[in-house]
Amino acid sequence: MSRLRTRWLGVLVLVTGFLTTAGSQPATALPDELWFDAPAAATLTVENGRFTDGLGREVVLRGYNVSGETKLKENNGLPFASVADARKSATALRALGGGNSVRFLLSWAYAEPVRGQVDTAYLSAATDQMRAFLDAGIRVYPDFHQDLYSRWLFDPDSWYTGDGAPKWAVDLGDYPDEYCGICPFWGQNITSNEAVKQATYDFWHNEYGLQDAFLDTAQKTMAYVKQNLTATQFAGVVGFDPWNEPHAGTYDSGQTSRAWEKDVLWPFYVKFRARMDAAGWQTKPAFVEPNLFWNANLDFQKQEGGLLDAGTMGPRFVFNTHFYDQKAISGVFMWGKAEDGQYAGDFGTVRDRASAAGTTGIISEFGHPLTGSVSDKAPTVYKAMYQALDSRVKGANWWSDPAGSGPVLSGSQWQWDIYNGRHRELMNDNPDKVQTEGDAWNGEDLSAVRLDDAGKAVLRQDARLLDRVYPSATAGRSVAFTYEDRSRDGSTTLTWNPVPSSLPNVRQLVGSGQYALLVWRSDGSSEPTELHLPASFPNASTTVVSDLGTTASPPAYTRTTPIATAAEPGGTGSRRLLLTAADSGTLHYALVTNGATAPSASLLSAARTELSSWAASEFTQ
Repeated sequence: MSRLRTRWLGVLVLVTGFLTTAGSQPATALPDELWFDAPAAATLTVENGRFTDGLGREVVLRGYNVSGETKLKENNGLPFASVADARKSATALRALGGGNSVRFLLSWAYAEPVRGQVDTAYLSAATDQMRAFLDAGIRVYPDFHQDLYSRWLFDPDSWYTGDGAPKWAVDLGDYPDEYCGICPFWGQNITSNEAVKQATYDFWHNEYGLQDAFLDTAQKTMAYVKQNLTATQFAGVVGFDPWNEPHAGTYDSGQTSRAWEKDVLWPFYVKFRARMDAAGWQTKPAFVEPNLFWNANLDFQKQEGGLLDAGTMGPRFVFNTHFYDQKAISGVFMWGKAEDGQYAGDFGTVRDRASAAGTTGIISEFGHPLTGSVSDKAPTVYKAMYQALDSRVKGANWWSDPAGSGPVLSGSQWQWDIYNGRHRELMNDNPDKVQTEGDAWNGEDLSAVRLDDAGKAVLRQDARLLDRVYPSATAGRSVAFTYEDRSRDGSTTLTWNPVPSSLPNVRQLVGSGQYALLVWRSDGSSEPTELHLPASFPNASTTVVSDLGTTASPPAYTRTTPIATAAEPGGTGSRRLLLTAADSGTLHYALVTNGATAPSASLLSAARTELSSWAASEFTQ
C-alpha cells in the first residue's frame, strides 16, 4: 500500500499543476471508470525501459494512425470532416479495433499556411477532434506528418503527390520540376525525385530558416493543445512525434547515413525536445524516429542508423520506428506469404535498440496493402507483425522458450480512415484527377476500417486479427506473453501457436478457440493487471485459468475479486479482464480463452495443475 500512496501523492501534485495551467474546464470522470482509473490515467511516462501509467503499471499502447485523411486537402489537413465523425471513429476504434491509443496526424501546411502565422482555427478543429479520442479513453500522441516533403512540389498532372510543408516553404526554393523516372512505388521519390531531395535537404539545413519556422509552429501548436484541453484530457496526450520518416534528401559529400543522424537529425530532436519543454510538455516524451531506411529489409535500401550515436536517450525520448515488409510489398522479392516468426528478428532489433538507448520502443507504423496484386499476403503479414509485437519468440517455439519472449511492444497500425473508398480528393488540385478509391493518396489502400452505406463503421480486416487480447496495464513486470488469434487467410484458420500435446488438459480447454497467456511478476500493488478483452470474448464463453484461481464467466470486478471483468473507461462498450495480485515479487500466470463454454471444475483444476508445473519449469521463481 505504501507504493500506491506514493504514486497518489505524485499524481496529486501533477494534476494540481495541470489545473493551474491548462484549460478552464473542470476535470470529469470518464464513463465506466473504476477507483484506480483516474490516477492511472493521470500521466504516462517511461520508467525502466517501459511505458508506465500514473500507478507505475507497465503499459502497452496498441492502436492505429488517425488518419491518412490528414494528408489530403479535401478536409483541409484534418483527420475528420467533423467532430461527430471523430467520435464515431473513436468509438469504433475502441469497440471494433481494440485500440487504446492513436498516433494523431497533424499538418504543418495547414497549421502555418502563412509564414509566421499559426492558424488557430485549424488548431482548434484539430484539438476538438483529438478530444473525441481522449474522451473515449484513448491515449493520443500527435505527429507532424510529412511524405515527400510537400504536395506543392508536385505538378497537377503528376503520378504522385506529397504532404507536409506549406506552399510558402516550397516557394522559397528554386527547386527543379519534379520527376521520378520509372517509379512504380511512390516511396521511390524519396531517393529519385530531385525536387523532393533538394527541398528535404534544405529543411534539414535550415535554409531560408525553414527548420526554425517549423519549430516555432510546433511549439505554438503544443502550447495551444495544452491550453485548450482539460487537465484530464491533456494527461491522455502521451508525447509527440516530431517528424514522420526522416531522411536526408541528399547527403553531403562523404557523409554517411549514420553521420547524418548524429550531426543533423539528433540535434533537431534536441531542439524539438526544448520546444516541448517550453510549451509545457516537460513530462511527456518525444517519440523520435531514426532514418527511415535503418531497418529496411531490402539490402539495397538499408542504411546504417537507428540513432546509434544518440547515447542514452533516456525517459524523455521514445525510440519510435516504422516497419513495412518491402519484400512482400514489392511482389518480386517475396513470392510466398508470411510465416510463423517472420518478423521476430526485425522487431527484436527494435526492442534491443530501444533498450540500448535507455528507453522504450514503439512501432508507430506497420501495415500492408489490402487490395492490389500483393494483397493476398496481407492476412499472414499482419498476423506475423502482431505476433512479433507480442513476443520475440515464434509461435512454434513459444511454449518451450517463453522466457525469451521479451517485453510486449507497443504499436500503431497504418491506418484507421473511415472515409476509405469514399474520398473525393483532387490530386494536386487537378479536377481531372479526382481520387475516390482506397485511401485516395498515391494509390494506397491500407485502412482497417470504412463506412458502410448506412454510415456505420465496419472493419475491412478479420476482427480476430485486429481486436486482440493484450496486456494494456501490468501491475508489476510482464515476463512473457502470447496470443493465438486464429485469424483467417481466406477459409484457412492460421494457428501458429498451438497448445502443445504435453499439456493435454490446457489443450482440451482451449480447443479451437483463441487464447492468450500472460506471465508477470507482481510488485506489491493493489491495483489490478489489465488485459483487453476482444468482442470475441463475451463473458459467457470467457474462461480464465491462473495461479490466482480459475473461473468460467468471470464475475464483475470488485477490489476483493482476483479474477474479474469490467468495461474499459470511455463508454465505448469495450471490456477488460482484471487480475489482482497484491503480493510482491511473485511469478503469476493467467490463461484466458474463449474455447470452452461451461468447462467442468475438474478440467479447470487439471489445466491449472499443468500450467503451474509448466511455469515452475520454465521460469526462475
